[in-house]
Amino acid sequence: MEPYTDKLSVGNATIDTQHKNLIAMVNGIEAMIKARDNFALPQAFEQIEHWLCIHFTDEEDIARAIKFSFAGNKREHNYMLKELQRMKTELVNKDGIWSDGAAEHYSNFLSSWITNHVINEDMLIKPALKNYPYNFKPE
Repeated sequence: MEPYTDKLSVGNATIDTQHKNLIAMVNGIEAMIKARDNFALPQAFEQIEHWLCIHFTDEEDIARAIKFSFAGNKREHNYMLKELQRMKTELVNKDGIWSDGAAEHYSNFLSSWITNHVINEDMLIKPALKNYPYNFKPE
């Protein structure tokens, strides 16, 4: 997937920095999948799941603080966490070995989900965030 660019900025330092880091993590996982680095993949999934939980909580806290409706985004967050759990479970159940088709599917899923989520869901908050400083954090 493409690296983070300013066109993905939602106008908040916390969210933008987390998006940048999550995109780098997805790129790392994609590289591990392509290299068949089955030893590192389960740990990488644990790490991205952990950081997604932090990111989703931060996004939701910011949305709540600025009184932005976040219901659709929350559904997407829950969907992604369930999919990550499913991928991780499948990887463990197959002893770290996915078929070529499954590996390509999961690689494409991760990169397209994060890009589409930022562009289609997270960008909805951008107009509301224009009324706050870039480094706004809820108290």
